[in-house]
Amino acid sequence: MSKRSTSQQVPKEMQERYDGITQLTDAFSQVHLNEEYATLIRQMTATLCRKRPSPVSTGKVATWACGIIHALGIVNFLYDKSQTPHVPSSQIASYFNLSPSTMQAKSKQIRDLLNIHLMDPDWTLPSRMDSNLMAWMIQVNGLIIDARHAPRWVQEEAFSKGLIPYIPAEKD
Repeated sequence: MSKRSTSQQVPKEMQERYDGITQLTDAFSQVHLNEEYATLIRQMTATLCRKRPSPVSTGKVATWACGIIHALGIVNFLYDKSQTPHVPSSQIASYFNLSPSTMQAKSKQIRDLLNIHLMDPDWTLPSRMDSNLMAWMIQVNGLIIDARHAPRWVQEEAFSKGLIPYIPAEKD
């Protein structure tokens, strides 16, 4: 289903930059998030490092780290008090010693570069995939349906085409 790579491999010339960003994001994740977020953050960082030319090759490492966390936070509702973990966006900016507007601008740049939208299945935490309606919407004969309620053969075809993350009956 995912159109993005889950690899954390980066070009040799970007390794130092990747390490600098992930050192900051891992520290933030350890205190405020969890390992699932940390993994997704590393994957997004690696994706940005692999772009040609890589946007993260310039600018401050802390600004990129903050923007990446904010971008993933938007997709996964990190700012919603009913979610766990929950971190206000102002706390992220403050942690990295950045203004909220700088953080939001970098986050917007990242979301534009990677074509990320709210509830983007490609950047949803795996533990939240079941509740992400966007991951399950498919078009069948011109109608948009929730694949979880479709016949098994439709689910199998949608899965084989990468349209849904898994076949619901085989989640385990």
